[in-house]
Order: sequence, then structure tokens, then C-alpha cells
Amino acid sequence: MARTITIDSHDFTHSLEAFLKRFEAMSHQYNSTTHHSHDLELLTDEYAAFITNQANRNLWDELASEELGAELVWSLRRESAFCVAIMEKYRALKLLSGSSDQSDYFKNIESCIEQEFGSFQVSSDSKVLLVGSGSFPMTPLLIAKRTGARVVGVDIDAEAIHLGRSVLNVLGPEYDICLTQTPPEKLEGINEFTHIIFSSTVEDKFNIMDRLHALTSDQVVVAMRYGNGLKSLFNFPLQEVDTLKWRLEEHVLRHDQVFDIALYKKNNS
Repeated sequence: MARTITIDSHDFTHSLEAFLKRFEAMSHQYNSTTHHSHDLELLTDEYAAFITNQANRNLWDELASEELGAELVWSLRRESAFCVAIMEKYRALKLLSGSSDQSDYFKNIESCIEQEFGSFQVSSDSKVLLVGSGSFPMTPLLIAKRTGARVVGVDIDAEAIHLGRSVLNVLGPEYDICLTQTPPEKLEGINEFTHIIFSSTVEDKFNIMDRLHALTSDQVVVAMRYGNGLKSLFNFPLQEVDTLKWRLEEHVLRHDQVFDIALYKKNNS
């Protein structure tokens, strides 16, 4: 279990700068092997414990008015997101090399589908799009396994798509899951999707959601994973949306997790 880290205001910025240097070092070490996977796993666990610690969140709120360096915040957000993507690659490579127990990947899932869509549940008749599917597509596997829905995952990273497809061949070849590099706006049958999930580490997610408005069904439900406050150092935060297009329906707040979820529907009134 990761050690919980609580610090005082004097050390806060120094701690963030130290995390940034460590993430930058880990991102430069990735070479499509698992040689540094353990070190990155330890760092990510430590950072997650830092982000979810209530005392640290309180301290962040106190310091927000002092405007911690914007460059530091953005750099941490991007580097940690990049390292999350690398850690998924490590997980995939370990599974494909036979060095992991396959059953472990259906335990302790980061986000259960019962929470993901609040009152807008997925069924076997649903068609789900995940933007930012990554190298280890646990969310598509979980959705397909539990509901029988068709799931399409998109990612801009060619290596992630390749690894993700290989993982699916091992963990869920029987499920109706497709992974592709095709941009969401160019997907065939985009108007048939009933649910769309945006990964919290997709930087352009709100712009993509805006572009999808005219292309998607009037009944589509969007689950936007995000992090505000201290969690914004590990996720891209909420942004204002065009209220003539989208209506915020629910917040799914998960205080012990690194991201929360905002649910949107089209404003058809």
C-alpha cells in the first residue's frame, strides 16, 4: 500500500517540483520494455496518495489564492498524464509476456461501470465510445463483460492501439470491442452511440465534446472524467461548456479516487 504523504505549506511547491522532475525522468526512460515499470508504479502510487489525501487537498485550497505557478501546474498535469499512458503500456507488456496473473485485472478496477453513468446505465443495447482508450483497455473490457454492450475505443497513440488490441485478444476476444486511431468525429455511425466516456487525461476532451454535438444522437450521455482542485494535477479539469448545447445532469464525486465524473446530456429544450 502506498504511503500517505502530508506536508505543510512551506514544502508544498517543493514537493510538486520534485514530483515533476521524477515524472519527467520516468517518461524519458520508456523504451517499449518493462525495465522501469516497478519504479513508475511506485511513483504513481505515491502521487495518487498525495492527490487524494484530504489534508493536502485542504492545503491546496488554502494556497490556490496565491496562484501556484501556472507552468508548474500544467507541466505536472501533462507529465503525469503521459506517465499514466506509459504505465498502461507496462501493464500490457507484462500481460503479453505472461508475467502477470490475468485474473488480477478484473479486481480493484479504478472505476466501476455502476458509478460511471450514474442514473444513465449501460445495457446490452447500448453502444459506448471511449475517447482515450489507452494500452490496457480495462474500461471497455469491464463494460462489455458486465453489460454485453458494443464498445469502441479511440486513441491517438498507435502503440497504445496495437497493445490494446493484443490485450483484448488475451482477456476478452469474445467481447464486441473495437479499438481504432480514427478521430471520434470521423467514426462511422457516430450518431449510433448512446454513451461516450472521455478519459480524464485527454487534454482536448471538451473541444472534442463540442465538435461531437452536431454529430451524435439527441439522447447521447457523456461521462466526462475530470479532476478539479488538487486532483487537477493528475487530470485535466472541468471547463465551461456551451449551455445551449450541453446540460450538466449529475456529478459523480469519488473522494478516494484520483478523478471524478461529470455527466452531460444535450440541451434539447
